Amino acid sequence: MSDDLLGAALVRLDEAASHLNIDADVIEKLKYARETTKARLMIRMDDGSRKSFLAWRCRYDDTRGPTKGGIRYHPDASVDEVETLAFWMTFKCAVMNLPYGGGKGAVQVDARKLSKAELERLSRAYMQAFARIIGPDRDIPAPDVYTNSMIMGWMADEYAQIVGHAVPAVITGKPIALGGSLGRGDATARGGYYLLRRLAGELGLGEKLRIAVQGFGNAGQHIARLLADDGHRIVAVSDSSGAVHRADGLDVARIVSVKAEGGSVSTLAGQDGVEAITADELVAIDCDVFVPAALENMIHAGNAGSMKAKVVLELANGPLTAEADTILNSRGAIVLPDILANAGGVTVSYFEWVQNRQGYYWTLPEIHDRLRATMEAEGEAIWRLSRHKDISMRTAAYVHALARLGEAIEAHGTQSFFVS
Repeated sequence: MSDDLLGAALVRLDEAASHLNIDADVIEKLKYARETTKARLMIRMDDGSRKSFLAWRCRYDDTRGPTKGGIRYHPDASVDEVETLAFWMTFKCAVMNLPYGGGKGAVQVDARKLSKAELERLSRAYMQAFARIIGPDRDIPAPDVYTNSMIMGWMADEYAQIVGHAVPAVITGKPIALGGSLGRGDATARGGYYLLRRLAGELGLGEKLRIAVQGFGNAGQHIARLLADDGHRIVAVSDSSGAVHRADGLDVARIVSVKAEGGSVSTLAGQDGVEAITADELVAIDCDVFVPAALENMIHAGNAGSMKAKVVLELANGPLTAEADTILNSRGAIVLPDILANAGGVTVSYFEWVQNRQGYYWTLPEIHDRLRATMEAEGEAIWRLSRHKDISMRTAAYVHALARLGEAIEAHGTQSFFVS
């Protein structure tokens, strides 16, 4: 990971600004997070000892509404990563025209080493530390890497205990029983799936595609399932422990089952023509669409030149470095950028927040229809912009978002630049 992840991300801001007639004050406001809070979470471990964990919550920009963004549990979490992710969320929400700004949170922890009871104590401690920052009209968390609906449920319950009454809209990605929305589980992947399906003709893709998926967590599993159900071949997948390939297509249902049992995709190697491959071989696999669904900077100057895919669908946040972008653009590959391609998650989170606030819940077909309509509309707008200005889809997405952010910032008036 880059030592200056946010600095690298801000290059996208400057590039987008060069294609717009926008006030310099707008760019200046978006260069830094509005507020970032750091806390120490001290919890009792199962053996009776106490252990401390660093945690952060960043509200990057709230010009368009309350900040929105997930909470990740990861041993490599850092303040630079949190602020960068919150910056991306600011643009992602603007891309989708959601009434939100960008936020993000993290705890520096390997959640896989905690018991369920320790995980619950840590999650409740996070809410205790940041309850004054979080709120349904101020900052709305959601799941992210190594967090899930169960953890969001604990946090929502802790917030209710702190304020003295239930506030379902304080967190999205909750269990259905606590006010969660139908369709949230596969929303990130489904949004990317709708986008890819709508733009397939413009992208020059055929009817039966060969797909490689890097990362087989929630998003990776769901995109593989959705595309396989459409008759496309999933020729390679990976997780943190290894990667496998089968030219005739992998059995997605079998891989999902293995993962659900706690196994790795690599355990399938040697069965039914499945071969083990390295992480770099996965990137270089002969396929039509490559789906990064793991962590940041997985595609970089060292491996991007070997990529053969025509289209890259970014379900992860920031999976390509700027150097990788340049390499892929130079050979004509089209990258459907993260702030568009993986925005299905925050879009359905918005639907959940709306349902919580109105106390009326939509059916699954209604959720899918609304998500599809939103992904297709914004995807088409960004595609047209990229063709009109002869710029990449990533730059077009940032231009599209920055125009909306600039309009909102200017509408607040100049005094809003200097008061919090």
